[in-house]
Amino acid sequence: MSEQAPRVAVVGAGLAGLAAVLTLTNGGARVEILERSRLLGGKATSFTVDGTEVDNGQHVILGCCDEFLAFLSQLRMSGTLRMQERFEVTVLSRDRRPSRLAAAPLPAPLHLMPSFARYAHLSWPQKLRVGRALLAARLDTSPSGDMASWLRSKGQGDDERRAFWDPFLVPALNAPLEDAAASDGLFVIRTAFLSDRGAARIGYSTVPLARVAEAAAARAEAVHLRTAVVSLEADGARASSLRTDNDDRHAFDGYVLAVPPRRLAMITGASPGLRVSGLSAFRTQPIVDVHLWYERSGPGNLLGEAGFAALLGSPVQWVFEKAPGYLCCSLSAAGDAIARPERELVELCDAELAAVLPALRTAKLRRGAATRDPEATFVPAPGLRRPGPHTSLDNVMIAGAWTDTGWPATMESAVRSGNTAAIHLLGALERAQPRTTAAGERAQELAGAL
Repeated sequence: MSEQAPRVAVVGAGLAGLAAVLTLTNGGARVEILERSRLLGGKATSFTVDGTEVDNGQHVILGCCDEFLAFLSQLRMSGTLRMQERFEVTVLSRDRRPSRLAAAPLPAPLHLMPSFARYAHLSWPQKLRVGRALLAARLDTSPSGDMASWLRSKGQGDDERRAFWDPFLVPALNAPLEDAAASDGLFVIRTAFLSDRGAARIGYSTVPLARVAEAAAARAEAVHLRTAVVSLEADGARASSLRTDNDDRHAFDGYVLAVPPRRLAMITGASPGLRVSGLSAFRTQPIVDVHLWYERSGPGNLLGEAGFAALLGSPVQWVFEKAPGYLCCSLSAAGDAIARPERELVELCDAELAAVLPALRTAKLRRGAATRDPEATFVPAPGLRRPGPHTSLDNVMIAGAWTDTGWPATMESAVRSGNTAAIHLLGALERAQPRTTAAGERAQELAGAL
């Protein structure tokens, strides 16, 4: 790489930072990653539990997650993703037979009507009310207030929420609908269910997410783990260097701070001249995942070809069959569950699954484990202002799923934020010191491609 290539520090090795690494290196920059933990991947990483490598959460993507899919393609890891050819979900309940929602070969939003007509968890009057609310969701492009209030205003009661809205919206937003902005909830509905027949197709990684993070980090010139950045020093309108927790100082041409709001507030508080507004307004919600391993002689392929199912009226919103005998239960917006002892969480999830999957009632549970993220995602509260990539310093950008990407806190949002921050930084570096290298032109090309 040319000696004229700008040197950039990416602080944080989550998906936002790793996406920034790819876009920056594609734009001709020399990149170093500084990550305070021992792991790559941030909220989408893996670690070993009782000898088994598990992800720190059951992350899924949808067919509409264009930039995350492009991210995997750049890493040549598209083949590690298990993606549905069409949207199809089995919905389980204690009091009714399993039912399916699936996409038919019809244009959106008509593609869901045939399976919705057969959907066993709602009566015909309830289906009509849900249908009218979906039509309103398509037309209401500037809602106010919280999602629960919006649903009430459209005639949606407890039964409609339990059987249709909550299973999809609560995990997507990782927040109770009483706390989530209606604009965010309607974005999910419009983008996933009303825009394109293939948009809601569900996919998930078949390899530990740490492999994805490792592949992306390999594009950087250097990776510094267990290295916490505590402040940036400024020279006028630009950052001149960063300082780590062991008081080392390193100078770069540009910086991407891909860290959560609270961590960013700590850095800005110790960095005269660096300002990002509104960080104190962000609240978080936890996610708990409970991993259950049953005797291998027990039932397999419990959840059909898709390998996952939604549960109604249960603290376990979704369950994934990761391997024969290995089920992962996802508890979004986990609230008080985050503090419950692991034994209680394992017993709870085992009982919840046995209640809707008869084959598990006689299966022997070999072991169980819980993984927890107390601050998994931000709460998309009504009126919350999410910042864009720019800061008060010309050569410092921010990234993270919590920034203003237009998406809720998902892997797609993280990747979008990293791409955006990198493109803006490449442009700022080119304006500050025009180069004969391709960095500036490449930044414009990347912006156009995204």
